[in-house]
Amino acid sequence: MKRFSIGFLAFFVLLTGCNAGTETPVVEPATVTTNSQTSGVKKSMTNVKMETSAGTIMLELDAENAPLTVANIEAYVKDGFYDGLVFHRVIPNFMVQGGGMNANMTEKGDKRPPVKNEANNGLKNDRGTLAMARTNDPHSASSQFFINLKDNDFLNFTSESSSGWGYTVFGKVVDGMDVVDQIAAVKTGQNGPHGDVPVEPITMNSVTIVE
Repeated sequence: MKRFSIGFLAFFVLLTGCNAGTETPVVEPATVTTNSQTSGVKKSMTNVKMETSAGTIMLELDAENAPLTVANIEAYVKDGFYDGLVFHRVIPNFMVQGGGMNANMTEKGDKRPPVKNEANNGLKNDRGTLAMARTNDPHSASSQFFINLKDNDFLNFTSESSSGWGYTVFGKVVDGMDVVDQIAAVKTGQNGPHGDVPVEPITMNSVTIVE
């Protein structure tokens, strides 16, 4: 960890999931069936519409470069898992995070197994990109994700080591980045043990795949 600054350590804590001590199996390529192939034709992108209390955000998921991660997110979306959840961590000039907490800041259960880290796919944590939040285990990403508010190069993959794996980028905002910036500007505070929580909840009213 010597190559990271103290600032990185603070951000790292903010990007972790809620069950850092839980040991669960990692989804390997052989055990995942993705939607990246339809009638023998590879599907490289999935469009997702996220209706939030702040406005609509259109997302494009990159199944070509992050097939395991996108298959995982698609399954959550189709199950309606994200509907009613909130953006529970908002840090201006860094990222907004959601996908795991209810409005009362309790974690939503019934999660799928964690997914193998795909941060070595060449995609970068640039402004407007979607990436997976995780614990200090590089292969622990589950349902939580974040949207980068700026180019966060220090979150990118550098090596297949505990300190170098980085955070998997699996898509980007294609419309509604102004809504994301609006979310980034809300007033935040402490909510129990959680910091950087919007004072007024920012809710994902519905998250759906656009065919």
